[in-house]
Amino acid sequence: MSDTTHDGAIAMTAPPSPDEGLTSAQLAAKYGLSVSGARPGLVEYIRQLWGRRHFILAFSSAKLTAQYSQAKLGQLWQVATPLLNAAVYYMIFGLILDSGRGMDKAVFIPFLVTGVFVFTFTQTSVMAGVRAISGNLGLVRALHFPRAALPISFALQQLQQLMFSMIVLFVIAASFGSYPSLGWLLIVPALAMQFVFNIGLALIMARLGSNTPDLAQLMPFIMRTWMYASGVMFSISVMLKGKPEWITHVLMYNPAAIYMDLIRFALIDGYGASNLPPHVWVAGVLWAVLLGVAGFVYFWKAEERYGRG
Repeated sequence: MSDTTHDGAIAMTAPPSPDEGLTSAQLAAKYGLSVSGARPGLVEYIRQLWGRRHFILAFSSAKLTAQYSQAKLGQLWQVATPLLNAAVYYMIFGLILDSGRGMDKAVFIPFLVTGVFVFTFTQTSVMAGVRAISGNLGLVRALHFPRAALPISFALQQLQQLMFSMIVLFVIAASFGSYPSLGWLLIVPALAMQFVFNIGLALIMARLGSNTPDLAQLMPFIMRTWMYASGVMFSISVMLKGKPEWITHVLMYNPAAIYMDLIRFALIDGYGASNLPPHVWVAGVLWAVLLGVAGFVYFWKAEERYGRG
């Protein structure tokens, strides 16, 4: 197009753009553009996560190997650390405070060690989850992958570490008269439920920790409180005898106590079903499903915000 100016010159004007008047969203739709790092649908996200399963396993194994690489005893600390914790708790709570009253020594020692090992599994998964995103920003910003792979890999790392500890736990149980039996197979579904629960909790803490770095400083106090409320070092029903019944139910049905008691029941001959709350297996499944699903969806909702800012 052309126009004549007042001095007779001819000025050329550009033709109107075919995109004139279109919004950003309409332009993106017209040219097939999408937001970089946009959150995929939930089903697609699960598919992508499954496609990274080899990365999740390799990353967790590498982290586990590197964890004690600078220590002279190396991987032995995977077993020594919770075992030393159990020894300290036995000295304080077993010998000084007599928290094992009502239980034979052959029951209380495996009871205590089981509680320490199993609760440590959840504790370390939560603590690793808090730093899963904030502690790996370089990886998050450099590569495109489902961010849920990080907290899941950290929870898997803690499961691998627990497997080493379980060998020691089996030896301790057998040393105090609880010999291998078919009942020990119940440990497998109990640990599977706890693993799913830990993943859900790690995913929740990973999202919270990505926005609030100070949460990592607060979590040790929260986890310590949870440990003392879960009957790691004592029997909840015995210690709360004479207290309001609702307090006992709240503490016994908290997930950490449920998974500890299920493994104690499977492993220790003198720890019978009378020590468990009613419908304990149902409660264990519900906690695993609730936290596993809710944690995964909660983390996925913020997928496109991780590593930004």
